[in-house]
Amino acid sequence: MSECTHLPELPRPEPAPHALTCPQCEAMGSHPVQLRLCLWCGHVGCCDSSPHRHATAHFLETGHPVMRSFEPGETWRWCFVDASIV
Repeated sequence: MSECTHLPELPRPEPAPHALTCPQCEAMGSHPVQLRLCLWCGHVGCCDSSPHRHATAHFLETGHPVMRSFEPGETWRWCFVDASIV
């Protein structure tokens, strides 16, 4: 695991998810491949393997740098700015 400068800035406690699936995909009638959770605000978005890449779109719109997998049994985090697993 690499360190990034954004980890110490993460809100504590971790924000609660705003949804259990990607609301943008749901509104479009699309099905996300996997889900990601923004660790700044709790936004749930689909991963880059999904056609609409809503988690990345959320980062580009807000600048919230760190997200984590929102899949059962997965705990890894990703920093969009540093482009690395943290």
